[in-house]
Amino acid sequence: MRPAQLLAFVAALPSTLAAYKGFNYGSTGRDQAAFEADFNSAKNLAGSSYTSARLYTMIQDGTTNTPISAIPAAINTGTSLLLGLWASGDTFANELAALKAAIEQYGSSLGPLVAGISVGSEDIYRITPIGIENHEGVGAGPAVIQNYISQVRSAIAGTPLSGAPVGHVDTYNVWTNSSQNALIGDCDFLGVDAYPYYETTKANSIGNANATFWDDYSVTVAASQGKPVWITETGWPVSGPSSGQAVASVDNAKTYYDDVACHAFAKGVNTWWYILQDTGASPSFGLVGAGSPPPTTPIYSLSC
Repeated sequence: MRPAQLLAFVAALPSTLAAYKGFNYGSTGRDQAAFEADFNSAKNLAGSSYTSARLYTMIQDGTTNTPISAIPAAINTGTSLLLGLWASGDTFANELAALKAAIEQYGSSLGPLVAGISVGSEDIYRITPIGIENHEGVGAGPAVIQNYISQVRSAIAGTPLSGAPVGHVDTYNVWTNSSQNALIGDCDFLGVDAYPYYETTKANSIGNANATFWDDYSVTVAASQGKPVWITETGWPVSGPSSGQAVASVDNAKTYYDDVACHAFAKGVNTWWYILQDTGASPSFGLVGAGSPPPTTPIYSLSC
């Protein structure tokens, strides 16, 4: 996308404030207290308040199908949730059982907090040639995801979650493949994951990252059959190895935040950034450094 086209596309996005603005959160080793600490830190970040959380699974770590403790943490902190059911492998029946149990246990307290329900995350990407080449693990095809979406719709019918939009999260290049047209038709929303930092087949320096991301987003919108497209994962690392022409640094992460996050927030695109804290990871995308609870002073300014 040329610069002039990019500016025209971003300007044409909805101009209302974003309904949902949050982070992605993993589940491994996390209990309710840890989730509450994260959610409170995110809400109190200096310069920008994040009040939503995207989850990848409904299941509490270490259990078979107990609902994830992020749910009571969200209720206690007033944090909205993009619920996720892991759809690759053979655990979906447990995910569905956890969803039903969560509705039974939390019901009317949970319903108003649910931004949406994502059935799967990058499942189709993992079985594409790129995903296989990168050893991304077990995935699932679009027909499987469609079946699971149908099961989720049945599970929430007549419950406090009955009005929640149900969709799927995948990479932009999955959504633009016409083989996903039937799946798109079954979704209420499309979640798109896009990281110019990792797009090494393109000129992916920070100078090109803004145009690359919004091009990824725009082609997803073009393929979406009019369905809303939510930004479910993106970010730029503050430290770690270079990836093609992309250099991980605090300055580059701030530039990317200004170019992508600030525009998305201003234009009303539901956005879940990657990530609040990922201490010890390489590359590290964390907006805050080490500490428990997470610090509320970000590594770079979040002012737009």
